[in-house]
Amino acid sequence: MSGEKVEGTPKLYWMIAFVLAVVTAIEIAVPQIEALDAITVPLLLLLGAFKFLVVAWFFMHLKWDNPRYRWLFFIGVVGAVLLFGVVLLTFRAL
Repeated sequence: MSGEKVEGTPKLYWMIAFVLAVVTAIEIAVPQIEALDAITVPLLLLLGAFKFLVVAWFFMHLKWDNPRYRWLFFIGVVGAVLLFGVVLLTFRAL
């Protein structure tokens, strides 16, 4: 483990866990609110993307990692989303 630089304190991780729990509670509540029916799916996608980024940024230590690794990770994520979109378009699911 020598040479590894992992930042963050237990307090930070508890705060992140609290934020993730609140966002999860919002995700559970959104489909129950009829006034949000028109934007339910986009809202849930945005909330899910937010949670993904928070988990990747802090719990995968991307925040404190070498910038090259960050770029490789984000290139992979963008590539996966594009590939998923192409597959959906190919099968006329969009």
